[in-house]
Amino acid sequence: MNERMKQRPFLALWSLAVVASVAAFVVHLGLRGRIVDLGYKLGRARAEQGRLREVKRVLSLEAASYETPQRVEMVARTLLGMTPPPPERVVPVRWVVKIQDEQEAPAADPAAPAADSAASAAPAPGGSP
Repeated sequence: MNERMKQRPFLALWSLAVVASVAAFVVHLGLRGRIVDLGYKLGRARAEQGRLREVKRVLSLEAASYETPQRVEMVARTLLGMTPPPPERVVPVRWVVKIQDEQEAPAADPAAPAADSAASAAPAPGGSP
């Protein structure tokens, strides 16, 4: 009987070691499967990232082409139906600047501040003081 008593703890420890080894192996397999699954997901995500970078590059080139004057003119003519203005509607820029200079010239006249101060001292017609 003494020998049976010695075998019981050995069997119990041996059984515990086998169960622990099997459990560790099952956990290892589960983690390994999860790692493989995450690897596939990472590969798909990287492929999607590459695709999106390519789409961004193409869209950037397309956006840059929309900014060219030729593209703006083509869109204005075809999609919006715009046409160049007739010659009588074209106003030269030098003429506009000249008119602005002439409008600003009386304000630069030394006699103008006295007239402005006299006008500001008088009440405005129809207004309250």
